[in-house]
Amino acid sequence: MFDSTNPKPKILKWFSGKISMDISIGSCDSEDDYKVQIIDGADGKCTAEFKVEPEHVNRGGFLHGGFTATVVDMVTTYALMSKPCNPGVTVDLHVTYLKAAKEGDTIVVSANTIRAGKKLAFIECVLMQKNDGAIVAKGSQTKFVECM
Repeated sequence: MFDSTNPKPKILKWFSGKISMDISIGSCDSEDDYKVQIIDGADGKCTAEFKVEPEHVNRGGFLHGGFTATVVDMVTTYALMSKPCNPGVTVDLHVTYLKAAKEGDTIVVSANTIRAGKKLAFIECVLMQKNDGAIVAKGSQTKFVECM
């Protein structure tokens, strides 16, 4: 039975509705640019994947660091939102780049909420090559939030 005083079922229903949707990131020339597919998520976790497209690479032909940081920000926020928390405001965003990814590579992003307190939340994520599991980047984020 739905309890209107408990927002968790409503939040989880909203989040689960987003799992199969394409999330468009940034301002793009068309709706189909910069897509990240959310493939799983609940209870403080979110998994997404994307194929490195020409618009995702830098002059050297490798995954752009700014795009990687945006993905870290977005997917860690979705992980947090799968808990009874608002998206909050970023206090600290950290990305460590470990290996280059090139056009055509498929990247899997796994985010996990480490702790969501009354005012701060801590989330981490890993970006890996889908074909061999090699870690491309690691990220973490601290957010100012008001969890329910």
